[in-house]
Amino acid sequence: MAPPILKLDDVFLSFGGTPLLAGAALQVEPGDKICLVGRNGSGKSTLLKIAAGLVEAQSGEVFRHPSSTVRYLEQAPDFASFKTVQAYAEAGLGPGDDHYRVTYLLSHLGLTGEEDPKNLSGGEARRAALARVLAPEPDILLLDEPTNHLDLPTIEWLEGELQKSRSALVLISHDRRFLEKVSTATVWLDRGTSRRLDRGFAHFEAWRDQVLEAEELEQHKLGKAIEREEHWLRYGVTARRKRNMRRLGELQTMRSQYRGHKGPQGTVQATVSDAQESGKLVIEAEKITKTFGDRPIVTPFSIRVHRGDCIGLVGPNGAGKTTLLKMLTGQLEPESGTVKLGTNLEIATLDQKREDLNPEETLAHYLTDGRGENLLVNGEQRHVTGYMKEFLFQPEQARTPIRSLSGGERARLMLARIMSRPANLLILDEPTNDLDIETLDLLQEIVAGFPGTVILVSHDRDFLDRTVTSTIAPAVPDAPDGRWIEYAGGYSDMLAQRKGAVEERRKAEKAAERAKPQETSASSETAKAKGKLSFKQKFALENLPKEMAKAEAEIAKREERMADPSLFTRDPTTFNRLAAEMEKLRGSLTKMEEEWLELEMLREELEG
Repeated sequence: MAPPILKLDDVFLSFGGTPLLAGAALQVEPGDKICLVGRNGSGKSTLLKIAAGLVEAQSGEVFRHPSSTVRYLEQAPDFASFKTVQAYAEAGLGPGDDHYRVTYLLSHLGLTGEEDPKNLSGGEARRAALARVLAPEPDILLLDEPTNHLDLPTIEWLEGELQKSRSALVLISHDRRFLEKVSTATVWLDRGTSRRLDRGFAHFEAWRDQVLEAEELEQHKLGKAIEREEHWLRYGVTARRKRNMRRLGELQTMRSQYRGHKGPQGTVQATVSDAQESGKLVIEAEKITKTFGDRPIVTPFSIRVHRGDCIGLVGPNGAGKTTLLKMLTGQLEPESGTVKLGTNLEIATLDQKREDLNPEETLAHYLTDGRGENLLVNGEQRHVTGYMKEFLFQPEQARTPIRSLSGGERARLMLARIMSRPANLLILDEPTNDLDIETLDLLQEIVAGFPGTVILVSHDRDFLDRTVTSTIAPAVPDAPDGRWIEYAGGYSDMLAQRKGAVEERRKAEKAAERAKPQETSASSETAKAKGKLSFKQKFALENLPKEMAKAEAEIAKREERMADPSLFTRDPTTFNRLAAEMEKLRGSLTKMEEEWLELEMLREELEG
């Protein structure tokens, strides 16, 4: 086993009251791919900051190998002294690092590098920070929610980058599929301490349940042991004659352990408030369109949404998901086409930007709309603090301003609000952002069991696969052109159907190519019968040499660029693209040469 390059042992940290970390540990060896998991507020981000040297533990051992390089993904990057994103990202490089890596990473993260940092959105700032930490290829990468604000193609690209990276990795994420694909070990932070499983996240939940069951059994055994000792203390003959101080001391210790046991944090308990049933047809859109300037966002798109449907909306950032969602729900008028909403609709919306939250408002005021201490849930009056407990908020947080909440707590608060409102149509825009695994499980159960209709926008592939009945996605995923297609099933089903469609198209193209020589032969026989070339054949015979010369010139250009011995090392993406283009051009050139040769032979035969 290789010696650790990063080691945290028996780390303790408290901000007053219950310690956040009480004996937590983390050991990273070269090549490790560790996912750090735990409930919101369990101290995951804090432990990562201690590992990065940004927060100091009150006690415990923190060791970083002197020669190892560490990069930590900042949640709030400081762009103050940088004029461009490129300059910010390059500042993370060390001596001898490849500057081209920054350009490569920025392009794959949807940035040019010329952006002014002052004008970046939250998502763009996160992407720039990702490029900065990935570019140096450090010994240790510490990533806190790296997939936030990334679209699905970029998340899948990032998966590939991290899988092939030589850096050791410690990763926090809410995205199950991402964790499953990247991690090879799991550290579970729970009630201030940590446990390690030397297997990836795919095995975590079954292991966690086993650990909690064993813990519950041990606690039950301890309770029974205390009962036996107390019985001895009251009725034992020895106890009446003389006090057995050793056994009394052991009993006090067991009582202390039993009372001091802190069980696992509860789970959110909630259901959506019942509303009057909507009409059978919820939404009917007929040939709706939308453009921004010259760019089509939605070309004629039609859909019928029925009561009970759960529809997922996916696509790259900027493809127009939110625009399409707003048109379907009547918030935005289409340029052409019609949208009809069904009867008796009561809509509850969760907005990904959390714009509904006023940072200065208290939790109780937000949940009750300022109408006192009570709110109506499923027709029943509930005190706000009792309702908050179902979403894992403490009673003393009722007067806390929203600005003091973490991202996960804000997501839970918004869930608490929309669950208290009667609804038969749920509109969820990126509902999984910042939620821990347990709350995600609850949300999944709510969505899957909701008797009404759900339309959700998400980049969480696992969540989509577990909930939706159909998926709307751009017809061209890499370069959206406004065309949208509805696929049956979840995200994985959509990919399978796309793959099948591509394979069918390729088969049709191959069949057409195989049929071309027969068509040419048939046209040759026709030409022989008539004793002369057709107009189309004459045109091809005259123009094919020009097209072949153009193809040869394009091939020569690419050969010249690929002759650079450093191209593959410096820019493998461009090298692979040029190789693919050359292969295509050579195939096209071969076909043109064969066609020209056949036509030339036919001309000579006809002219005697």
